[in-house]
Amino acid sequence: MMKVSAAFLALLVSGVSALAPLTLKPDAKAFAYGLPGALPPVSGGFDPFNFADKEWEIVKQYREAELQHGRVAMLGALGMLVTEEPIEFHPLFQADNKDIGPAIRHLDEVRAVSPFFFELLAFTIGILEFNRAVKGWTAPGDVLGTGRTLKPDYFPGDVGFDPLGLAPEDPDEFLELHTKELQNGRLAMLGWAGMVAQELVNGKEIFVNLGLAQDRFDPSSLPVQF
Repeated sequence: MMKVSAAFLALLVSGVSALAPLTLKPDAKAFAYGLPGALPPVSGGFDPFNFADKEWEIVKQYREAELQHGRVAMLGALGMLVTEEPIEFHPLFQADNKDIGPAIRHLDEVRAVSPFFFELLAFTIGILEFNRAVKGWTAPGDVLGTGRTLKPDYFPGDVGFDPLGLAPEDPDEFLELHTKELQNGRLAMLGWAGMVAQELVNGKEIFVNLGLAQDRFDPSSLPVQF
């Protein structure tokens, strides 16, 4: 458990970018063409909707999307927990004097207190997505001619971002860490969805709902009312 937790935290920071050259050699006989991400007891692949049965270029795009969604979900799940009772870490504004409630309502408070945040967020996401497109995606004018959306030497998810040098240089170790990132990302997507569903149902913060924190939230204190 400690190894998985350490990998989870490392992946949140690093995004797992390969520093060692990795050559993708698709194996048509293997699940998902041999891409990492499958573990026992379903090492043969869990794919009830047959997404992995598509052609190689499509499977690479699916894996790219899965990784990106998993990374966002890991950050989102962690963000929900640290911004609610009892931690209540809000870098954008002071909230010591009140509990601003479940995370699904926090954007109301952000817009009221820091209206510039959304423009800054959109700009930041645009920069990150542009970097990802330049790093791994085929130029728009070449897509029709090549039939490829991703560059042939691009490893899905490897955007060249590893400021702490956490990605191993050994290819086998990198693939192992890559699998851990995928598994943690998949768990985070399910966990985040579950937390959002719970807060939509009863309007309680996660730790409050579990009985681990005091409920100080007053819905009438929010700047936006429903």
